[in-house]
Amino acid sequence: MSEETIDNTKKTRTEKKNTESYRSIFKATSLFGGVQVYQILIEIIKSKFIAILLGPAGVGIQGLYTSATHLIQQLTSFGLSSSAVRNVAEANGSGDCTRIARVVFALRRLVWITGLLGMIMVIIFSPVLSKISFGDNNHIIPFLIISITLLLLQLSAGQKVILQGTRHLKLLAKSTAIGVTIGLVVAIPLYYWLGIKGIVPNIVIGAVTTLLLTWYFSRKIKINKLSMSNKEVFQIGKSMLVMGLTMSLTHLFASGSSYALRAFIRMCDGVEAVGLFTAGYVLMTHYTGLVFSAMGTDFYPRLASVNKDNEKCREMMNQQGEVGILILAPLLILCIVYIPFLVRILYSEDFLAINTYVIWCSAGMLFKMASWSISYIFVAKAEAKLFMIIEITTAIYTLLLNFAGYWIGGLQGLGISFAISYLLYLCVVFMIARKKYRFSFNSSFIRVFLAQFISLSICIVIVLLLPPLLRYLAGTMMLFFSLGYSIKELNSRIDFKSIIKKKNNNNE
Repeated sequence: MSEETIDNTKKTRTEKKNTESYRSIFKATSLFGGVQVYQILIEIIKSKFIAILLGPAGVGIQGLYTSATHLIQQLTSFGLSSSAVRNVAEANGSGDCTRIARVVFALRRLVWITGLLGMIMVIIFSPVLSKISFGDNNHIIPFLIISITLLLLQLSAGQKVILQGTRHLKLLAKSTAIGVTIGLVVAIPLYYWLGIKGIVPNIVIGAVTTLLLTWYFSRKIKINKLSMSNKEVFQIGKSMLVMGLTMSLTHLFASGSSYALRAFIRMCDGVEAVGLFTAGYVLMTHYTGLVFSAMGTDFYPRLASVNKDNEKCREMMNQQGEVGILILAPLLILCIVYIPFLVRILYSEDFLAINTYVIWCSAGMLFKMASWSISYIFVAKAEAKLFMIIEITTAIYTLLLNFAGYWIGGLQGLGISFAISYLLYLCVVFMIARKKYRFSFNSSFIRVFLAQFISLSICIVIVLLLPPLLRYLAGTMMLFFSLGYSIKELNSRIDFKSIIKKKNNNNE
């Protein structure tokens, strides 16, 4: 066999491998993007019924119960729902059944311990929670009842980690979709029958349902049975706990920064301004969450499974970034062009002031996608100290930028500061990953990013400067260009034609 033939064979194998990798990313994004859309629709319907059946007071009571217990859950869960995915994925990637079984055994023991810890903490502090949340001691018993949910939800989180880490994504998607459906079907009759008294039973039933579903689907995964001592459990689980605690602390810090920003906006312009900011923020996070949730569910365990190989990590990070940008950019341009219609549909005329905030945030979302495709490497490699330093530093300068942005330009300034903060974050994580792991963006990613960033930038200029009619005409043209470019580039990586042909052959 000639050298040219050997080189061609290797090239063909590499191309085939890359195609499969791109397809895996696209399938996961489509799968969980669809689940996310379904979940949002269910939540909208559920929220509407709850608002009608319970009224503002009932919605407020439910929010106080869940927010109070969620705070304790964050403190006592040790972030195992995120950190342990790395350990399970790494063990799964090794193909060693005994190693997988040991990691899963340790995880299951740890979620029992942390779940019980959370439950006990709520029981102990139930008088304090009642006093702080409601200003009286009349809600101690409801908090005592709700305490069981911290154990149930932590056990559920452990089952989800197993599904995610072993990449049984369809089972995880089914569990989520069925769970939100049951939640809707149970909540409406319960609130209709019991009113506000149905809040606590509904919270408990929701936790029980989640546990039963995750337990049922995780049982479909074959894992060897074994027994381990507490010492062995701690040795295996130590890295999960350390990384998880780090992630929990960074999440708490981020929550504190978010609270500080809202307080600052209220001091400047009152509660109504906080409401406008919240509406814009929720719109952007839900809208782009279709892509980012899939990224966290599929990309993280895949990256964790090869975290020892920097070359494979680099390749995977570039591929994830490319697919993410190609899917996200047309969605962002659609949002920029038709934001007045989206706001009217989701909110009302009173919320149109958030338009410029959302427009500038959209530019930041492209930087967010690029930076997230890098930042997962720190979690995948369990760089707990480094991850915490990066995230806390980012939260501090982002908060300062947001203060300055709102002070100077109101909601529009806040949108610009959002974009700048993610541009800075991209620079920070890129430089660190380059130095520590020799990471670099390949030419394919750079080409895709620049093409879509230029398209989005032109669209922002069009929307901000042109009159309404020209704005919609020119903006729609940019949308078709971005969408056509994405379809073309995705097809060159995934080959939609062969997928459709394969499905047709299977159906025959």
